Amino acid sequence: MNAPSSTYGLSSEARNLHWLLSSLVEEVPGVRSVAVVSSDGLMLLSSDARHTAAPAAPTTQDGPKGSTADLATIVSGLGSLTLGAAKLMDGGSVKQTVVAMDDGSLFVMAISDGSLLGVHATPDCDMAVVAYHMALFVGRAGHVLTPELRSELRRSLESTQ
Repeated sequence: MNAPSSTYGLSSEARNLHWLLSSLVEEVPGVRSVAVVSSDGLMLLSSDARHTAAPAAPTTQDGPKGSTADLATIVSGLGSLTLGAAKLMDGGSVKQTVVAMDDGSLFVMAISDGSLLGVHATPDCDMAVVAYHMALFVGRAGHVLTPELRSELRRSLESTQ
């Protein structure tokens, strides 16, 4: 993999996560924007070039109004809400949340360390394909999102803002 020059200085794990995120945005039809949020609500990765050290290719549709920082806020809030609902209903852990809207869909999937992957997609996306690729990302990212890597990703975001 040839990492963009903006990812030099990052660990191989951080570069790999940037590459996985870029691949999700570039290869899955209908994906508008993506954000990875830590369990404490901080954005770790995004498809917004203004908020990540490894910009993904531009998509044909914009994400939510504003930027993926807005998506990260929504993902964090929705994750917290669904976790609370699952506790009240004795439903166990939340694996995935889907919000289908007239003009798009929002998918939120739990990552093993408590982080969340959020994807905003077009209304005509194939939901099964989006969910499948999100599960691949979660499977690959979950075992490497250590406290050290989360800290490194957070520092790289802060240095680009």
